Amino acid sequence: MGNPFSLEGKVAVVTGANTGLGQGLALALAEAGAVIVAVGRSDPAATGDLVRRAGAAFHVVRADLGPGAPVRQVVADVVAAAGRLDILVNNAGTIRRAEALDFSEADWDLVMDVNLKTPFFLAQAAAARMLAQGQGGKIINIASMLSFQGGIRVASYTASKSGIAGLTKLLANEWAAKGINVNAIAPGYFETNNTEALRRDEQRNRDILARIPAGRWGQPSDLGGAAVFLASPAADYVHGAVIPVDGGWLAR
Repeated sequence: MGNPFSLEGKVAVVTGANTGLGQGLALALAEAGAVIVAVGRSDPAATGDLVRRAGAAFHVVRADLGPGAPVRQVVADVVAAAGRLDILVNNAGTIRRAEALDFSEADWDLVMDVNLKTPFFLAQAAAARMLAQGQGGKIINIASMLSFQGGIRVASYTASKSGIAGLTKLLANEWAAKGINVNAIAPGYFETNNTEALRRDEQRNRDILARIPAGRWGQPSDLGGAAVFLASPAADYVHGAVIPVDGGWLAR
């Protein structure tokens, strides 16, 4: 029996892979043997350097994953660049902060488009390609602690990440028997661009760290093990799971 965590010969698409969590996810999948295709609007050159240093091939598909994202063209471009599509990691996301009484419709719509609508339709297009290839596939959505909790001042983000958890289960129900595994990772509080404002706020930073049993903010590399597991044959019987990687946050 071979290594059940090996991704050799697989093509993994990671959205929003230019920095932060996406970069960590792409590198972990590359180290497990996958070819990486980074999809997004920003230049992922730094991620490409890390992936190639890990010995994996790296391709780029430039696309705006906001309103009206061209998901079918993205999948066609992935296949043109790498030959196939085996793994999709729906990582790209955005956040807007304001009191619920003041939250704007524009901020609501933008976050819901990027965080929920595009991941669904990209998963739909990717799944169609996986079924055409006839070898199944793996879809990993990136959820959040706010898939479980309410948070404050992030109405559309909370709604979108709660939606991602539900969508993950819905797609698992429909696609498990077709050989496509759909699961999610729910990161806790990680050092990323999205949490910069929280980390700069001394009181919020102190309060957050006091609740994390591990006693620190997560690093993008901390997501690697969960991502490789869910993308690999080791997770062939795992469907509809939302796995927290949170330093123990939800256990408190």
